[in-house]
Amino acid sequence: QVQLAESGGGLVQAGGSLRLSCAASGRTFSSGLLSWFRQAPGKGREFVASIRWSDRRTYYADSVKGRFTMSRDNTKNTVYLRMDSLRPEDTAVYYCAAQDYELRYDVATSYKYWGQGTQVTVSS
Repeated sequence: QVQLAESGGGLVQAGGSLRLSCAASGRTFSSGLLSWFRQAPGKGREFVASIRWSDRRTYYADSVKGRFTMSRDNTKNTVYLRMDSLRPEDTAVYYCAAQDYELRYDVATSYKYWGQGTQVTVSS
């Protein structure tokens, strides 16, 4: 059974930075996708970023492109989301998600495994 554990959320001022981590346990990923989604109060779950485990190719939502960077550490079975130039509209619960295949990376229903989420709050 795959388990995903996010960490690194918190409160930051606009323009600041945070780095989220997602540690995977229960299996070692060698293929598939690991991604970040976020959900703000009263809104649906929104795609943020994805990394293809096989070749590290990354995908980003237009709203975060150029500000967020996703990376992975194979030795730790962990992915990271570096978030720079944060804005109040980035405030949300951030979820790590994983799938064994390479289905639509930006669609939440493509993912089988989910973490519990970590809160990110950006003050203006």
